[in-house]
Amino acid sequence: MPTIRLAHSPDSDDAFMFYALAAGKVPTGERSYVHELQDIETLNQRALAGELDVTAVSIHAYAYLADSYALLPHGASIGDRYGPRLVATEPPPPDPRAALAGKRVAIPGKLTTAALVLGLYQPDIETEIVPFDQIEDVVASGAVDAGLLIHEGQLTYAESGLHLWADMGEWWYQETGLPLPLGGNAVRRDLGEDLISAVSQDLRASIVYGLEHRKEALDHAMQYARGLDRDKADEFVGMYVNDYTVDYGDTGRRAVELLLERAADAGIIPSRVPVTFVA
Repeated sequence: MPTIRLAHSPDSDDAFMFYALAAGKVPTGERSYVHELQDIETLNQRALAGELDVTAVSIHAYAYLADSYALLPHGASIGDRYGPRLVATEPPPPDPRAALAGKRVAIPGKLTTAALVLGLYQPDIETEIVPFDQIEDVVASGAVDAGLLIHEGQLTYAESGLHLWADMGEWWYQETGLPLPLGGNAVRRDLGEDLISAVSQDLRASIVYGLEHRKEALDHAMQYARGLDRDKADEFVGMYVNDYTVDYGDTGRRAVELLLERAADAGIIPSRVPVTFVA
């Protein structure tokens, strides 16, 4: 019986999509899953070391993983005109992009897609890596000029007295007309075609189950909501568990390819990357 190490972030959207697998709500045959929960930057680094069979990864990190991992067609976190949010203690200036030049900005990890898109938006900045759940506090304290928020911070920054300067998902849409692909689920190529196909089906079944049993899946996800009330948690889950999560589709696939093309052209990643999606 194959035991598959499945890793994802301990946040409400990932918990929602993996609920059915964790709770045994979908049949998986002889396959069993061991769930490992860690922040996305840690998972990026563990994937680089080849430690995990199936794992959530940043699309940015996938640029360094393409030789050993393929992207599953299910489980993507894609923002449709929303994404990581750039915040500061001061109200936004008339031209936030220009005003950001030379500033010190807290980012949630070097290989996060948030960091990649920020580099496309304004490369002339100094960055400081800060754990994602501490960025609001670091910005509010004045230790940095601005911060880039992911996860629940995208909905809670105003409660910390912070102001939105730019939404990276909206900026990307204005640049490209495409949604912003932030993360996906990657599978080790050496698991073999048959097992990869079965894992892909299991993951899709889990996502669909959650969407069809929303209250049940949200009940589970609330334990990872980091202080959000139920309505806010439901809003956050709705942002990142959507039709693109069930399957990237042609639009989602093109968005991944273009994001990595732009990153290579800007020198953020070493070269253009052939992106492989599991059939």
